Amino acid sequence: MLTELRITRLGVIDEATLELGPGFTAVTGETGAGKTMVVSGLGLLTGGKADSRLIRRGADRALVEGRLALDPDLAEATDRAGGSVEDGEVLLTRVLTSSRSRALLGGAQVTAPGLAEAVGERITIHGQSEQIRLGSAERQREVLDSFGGPELATLLTDYRTRWARQRALTAERDELTAQAQTRARELALLEFGLGEIEKVDPQPGEDEELRDEQRKLQAIDSLRLDARTALVALAGDDEAFTDAPTALGLLGEARKAVAGLAESDAAAAALSTRLDEAAFLVADVTGDLSSYAAGLDADPARLEWVAARLSDLQGLTRKYGETTTDVLAWAERAASDLVRLQGSDERIAAVEAELADLGTELSDLAAQITAARTEAATELAGLVEAELAALAMPAARLSFAVTPLGELGPWGADQVALLFSANPGSAPAPLAKVASGGELSRVRLALEVVLAADAESTTFVFDEVDAGVGGAVALEIGRRLARLAQRAQVVVVTHLAQVAAFADRHYVVRKADDGQVTTSGVQEVAGADRVDELARMMAGLEGTDAARAHAAELLAEAHPG
Repeated sequence: MLTELRITRLGVIDEATLELGPGFTAVTGETGAGKTMVVSGLGLLTGGKADSRLIRRGADRALVEGRLALDPDLAEATDRAGGSVEDGEVLLTRVLTSSRSRALLGGAQVTAPGLAEAVGERITIHGQSEQIRLGSAERQREVLDSFGGPELATLLTDYRTRWARQRALTAERDELTAQAQTRARELALLEFGLGEIEKVDPQPGEDEELRDEQRKLQAIDSLRLDARTALVALAGDDEAFTDAPTALGLLGEARKAVAGLAESDAAAAALSTRLDEAAFLVADVTGDLSSYAAGLDADPARLEWVAARLSDLQGLTRKYGETTTDVLAWAERAASDLVRLQGSDERIAAVEAELADLGTELSDLAAQITAARTEAATELAGLVEAELAALAMPAARLSFAVTPLGELGPWGADQVALLFSANPGSAPAPLAKVASGGELSRVRLALEVVLAADAESTTFVFDEVDAGVGGAVALEIGRRLARLAQRAQVVVVTHLAQVAAFADRHYVVRKADDGQVTTSGVQEVAGADRVDELARMMAGLEGTDAARAHAAELLAEAHPG
């Protein structure tokens, strides 16, 4: 329930505050005074589209604030947004500037759709656009489904969940099927590549090792010569029988000489030790070099095998990577892709099986929804016809035709049409085609009265609910709104005194023209002031005794207690 509405610089309204409470609140005023701005302000608080043209002329911004009584769902939404709660109420805010609009929930900024989601159906606005919507098949289905109660709501939730799953699976299956040829080509390429690699069986780093071995085998003669040259320099040549100095021989002479130094000079002892170490190292490297040279045997067969093996490996590295390590990494990825692609056909089969199960479940649920809708349609039509009779339409006939769509749709297998006939001799026809403006207003009101049986936490806002009616019908509309207000908060913008008289509180939008800028204020009227306003609405004249007497009589009839 809304407890307060504050409007600043919106349209012709400069500043206005409406203290709202439970029951029925009427908003009246002369044509052009700005009554519609009250509805526009409420529309903004429910996340409606912002229009900078609503900003009052000469102002840089407009502000609309409303205080909404707290409930658990609203508290949770406010907490998620980071907003705050004060005295069991949440402040809703819309700020309009020429370039943008802002929405706030409990002081925290949210998007307009976010504000709409938080407010939900707590505030329902029925204006001329809603009257137009009532003529659409979608809205007529929504009306019938809302009357169907928790059982139908549960069925629809289950159906919608499975419908969404079916849509997702269908899209997945279609995509997998459409890509079948591409997948087949990819599979063939992967299988061929993995077959090539498996046949060669490369090892990590094998190509580098074989290239090193090939270079060694190709240079075997040169290696032998260099090794022998080094050995001769280090240890001499036994085959040449020469006395050419060698590294080992020269080191031996140096060691003897330094040993003599060490006998006479203790400081030379360290030099002797270092020469001993050098002689040991040279002897050690000579032995290693001799072993190396002994192993340098030419192996033409091995060289040929290495060349052939490198050729096989190069066949792989040209296609799958620069090195055998890269080739093996490609093979690992390809094996994973192969498993995935091979599983696509299995996935298609699994999706088809699930889709078949979903089709059966959806058909069963759709049949249950149809049955629930058919039952609800009969009951709702009877209740609405009773309301229409009280609204001076005793001969009106209304029915919800639930007919098969021919295939399952997002809301079941039904098409819902609201058929209406105002006169006994007229065959029922689609509401939008045969109902006049006044008849459509009364049908909409009758529906709201019936549907509001469990709407204690809802605020209904009606604009032009009395369009095209007057006299006794207007009185009945007032009575029905008062009855609706016993279960929900009702705010009505009206130009009929017969409707306004039934309100629990009455606000008047008054305009004043100073010759430059028109401003409007909103004031609550009671007692004699309210009688004067009702007299003005009925007679268009202010201050006449006859008009006041009629207004007082109207108030007494509306509030007999």
